[in-house]
Amino acid sequence: MRLGVLGWPVGHSRSPAIQNAALRAVGLRDWRYQLLPAPPELFAEIVGGLPGVGFRGANVTIPHKAAALALADRATDAAAAIGAANTLVFEDGEVFADNTDAPAVIDALPFPVTGRSALVLGAGGSARAVVWALLRAGAEEVRVWNRTPERARALVDELGGTVAGGAQPADILVNCTSSGLDGSAPMFKELPLDADDVTGYDSVVDLVYTDTGTDLVRAARERGVFTVDGLDILVRQGALSFERFTGVEAPVDVMHAAARTG
Repeated sequence: MRLGVLGWPVGHSRSPAIQNAALRAVGLRDWRYQLLPAPPELFAEIVGGLPGVGFRGANVTIPHKAAALALADRATDAAAAIGAANTLVFEDGEVFADNTDAPAVIDALPFPVTGRSALVLGAGGSARAVVWALLRAGAEEVRVWNRTPERARALVDELGGTVAGGAQPADILVNCTSSGLDGSAPMFKELPLDADDVTGYDSVVDLVYTDTGTDLVRAARERGVFTVDGLDILVRQGALSFERFTGVEAPVDVMHAAARTG
């Protein structure tokens, strides 16, 4: 049985290491998880061909999460409400879509969300999941910033929250942009805040991950702010996807170890 992760680019993904370690740990020796590079113009064609070559399912990353939901035959209520999917399961000749990003972010926070405020950076598929999850969990205020304000406006008009013109302090900061993904550009030049501004948040969550942590995560840690890095989120959402794919409880400790060792 085969599994994979669809993205463009996708070569940086730790998902194969994490998921293959989990498959070995639970004894699914005839299962394999792999990278699936998918240019946007070929995404639907690639997904359509996966079941025929032995795929049980696939995770979905940038920039395909909205497209993944659009081509699904069925979807969870969460994926449908968010408007994006990061997990596709192929069963009974249909494509079933789910979104495990949303519960992963809420579970990673060090305190209940109820009554809290949040600033979400970005307006793509991951940001949609985070905004929906925060509001559903009882956040009192969710503000959304994007380099293209019209995209932020479209997101909040559909899901709720308000548009942020900049980076005001809040209880929770969540970076859902791709800033820091390749590690080459200075991250804070692409975000609406400086390193010292992270002290205006009780918790900083970055969905991007690198070996040493992004500039945002390092700045928060250096200043004593509680952080959740992208590897933690990757493992949490990946564990939920693993269970959707296999029907077996995910070995989360094994997955965390694999994420940190690559």
